[in-house]
Amino acid sequence: MREFSTPGTYVVPPHGNLTDDVLRHLERADEIVLFRRQSRAEPHAGPHAGPNSGPTEPTGSWLDVTARQFRDDVVAVAKGLLAADVQPGDRVGLLARTRYEWTLVDYAIWWVGAVSVPVYETASADQVRWVLADSGAVACVVERADHAARVESVRGRLAGLRHVWTLDNGPGPRVGAVPALARLGLDVADDELEKRRAAVSPDDLATLIYTSGTTGRPRGCRLTHANIMVAVASLTEALEEVFGAPGASTVLFLPLAHVFARTVQVGCVRSGVALGHSRETADTTELVSLLGDFRPTFLVAVPRLLERVYTSASQQSSSAVRTRVFSSAASSAVAWSRAGATRSGGPGRVLRAPRAVYERLVYRGLRGALGGRVRYALCSGGPLDDRLGHFFRGVGVTVLEGYGLTETTSTVTANRPDVHEVGTVGRPLPGVTVRVGDDGELLFRGGQVFDGYWGDDDQSRTHTAEVLAGGWLHTGDLGEVDGEGFVRVTGRRTEILVTAGGKNVAPSMLEDRIRAHPLISQCLVVGDGRPYVAALVTLDADAAAAWAQANDRGHDVAELADDPDLRDEIQSAVDAANAGVSHAESVRRFRVLVADWTEEAGHLTPSLRLKRALVVRDHRAEIESLYEPAGG
Repeated sequence: MREFSTPGTYVVPPHGNLTDDVLRHLERADEIVLFRRQSRAEPHAGPHAGPNSGPTEPTGSWLDVTARQFRDDVVAVAKGLLAADVQPGDRVGLLARTRYEWTLVDYAIWWVGAVSVPVYETASADQVRWVLADSGAVACVVERADHAARVESVRGRLAGLRHVWTLDNGPGPRVGAVPALARLGLDVADDELEKRRAAVSPDDLATLIYTSGTTGRPRGCRLTHANIMVAVASLTEALEEVFGAPGASTVLFLPLAHVFARTVQVGCVRSGVALGHSRETADTTELVSLLGDFRPTFLVAVPRLLERVYTSASQQSSSAVRTRVFSSAASSAVAWSRAGATRSGGPGRVLRAPRAVYERLVYRGLRGALGGRVRYALCSGGPLDDRLGHFFRGVGVTVLEGYGLTETTSTVTANRPDVHEVGTVGRPLPGVTVRVGDDGELLFRGGQVFDGYWGDDDQSRTHTAEVLAGGWLHTGDLGEVDGEGFVRVTGRRTEILVTAGGKNVAPSMLEDRIRAHPLISQCLVVGDGRPYVAALVTLDADAAAAWAQANDRGHDVAELADDPDLRDEIQSAVDAANAGVSHAESVRRFRVLVADWTEEAGHLTPSLRLKRALVVRDHRAEIESLYEPAGG
């Protein structure tokens, strides 16, 4: 079996924890800007919790928060938690969208030796109950009144929950959680709090992150301070050009309840990267405005976001001439990237000649839409279409794809600025070893791999033993490792389809390629036990509306789903996907659905992964129709 390691191992100190990063900045330069907060007033009291801290002058529409101010804010909230009798090892729920207070409360929980338990802010009352009950949370910080109501609706089944604090001010005299906790802790002495903080060791539990739960109940992954310290150290070492660049900054809009955004958060605090927060948005215009305001040097994204950026850029004008110009510029960018990746000396004269024109007409504007300073995009959470990766690199924004799981404390492989192969998830990070099992499963070993799932029940212990069998983390993903150590993910063990003819098909590869088409939002490939492979697809609402306008069609999605010309567009995406597989694996038929799959409807996880079993359950009739005789 193939195995590959990247030299370099971060040595976990015998003492210390994640909060040490904050104090190290105070020793070096306490005025370093660690955060930028949107100056538009949030609905909570005061820009900072610390009684001695306050806002600095705004930078554009953002306010700078220095390392000293952040420390003061964290200490104030931590004193409140201590006064509320939150003990070392106690679990504290955190249910809010991505915002400065999320990070503030996270570090305050660590400061007192407690354990953060993130809950997606979109979680239902039953999901909230499960996570808080299973973790045994003694307290929960929520964002809004409706979140608090969600917790209250199930509080009768949460015997250990003593406190619920709400970040946003409510009607009447209610004070937000940050100033309320700061007031509660006014009588706590500094040395008492420091004694609690200093007692936290690398081996202590830092967080319980519950898996998205594409099947069954989510399980809590036990991640220690050491796990996160190793993960962040190896990531920032491998991506020194990103995290260590002068004036480095980024804005997070992915959910901090997800391990990817969470690890980046800690990496920014560790490296002194100026970090902004904003809620996730599906509105590309709103996203462009946000990035233009903040002007980050790198992005943190999932493939779907980059797909939206590309689709929006391709539809900026209904002019046929401008559409052709963009199409040519996109093809040129892809060709430029592919040529630059070869060993023949890079792009030749034929590619260099039109580049200056496309730079002026297309590339510069697209980079401007991302804020004008972005050089890199860190991308995880699923595979990115190869062509899209080449497009962005050709435009001047290199997408650094990586791979990781909650069980590996996020990223264990990543492409680097200097060692980069589009279409792969990069090489293992320093100190990480990857192995491909006899059945093609990707296995990992390293200091960021967790030690098991939360819970004392036999089932949890059994599952931990299976996942960590033989001292390797068994990912459940199928993949390959080439001679240079680049890892390619080819599918999920549990999602392999076996057709009636006995052919094994990895649906995720086909789905990712089909979904890369701008008109397509989601795709589900089916065919287990069937005579051939087929697919359900849903339409991207914005792209479909733009297509309808450009082709003089109405906006009725039901009519668009059966439009022959639109189906021809979808067929082109299916044909492109089929070109990469054998005839037995190719998609023979597809059906366009009227409604998209959403997290709210229960078909997607918060990280936008398909809940395959639920989609199949809810679309049995449509799937059956794909196997009826033509015209039947």
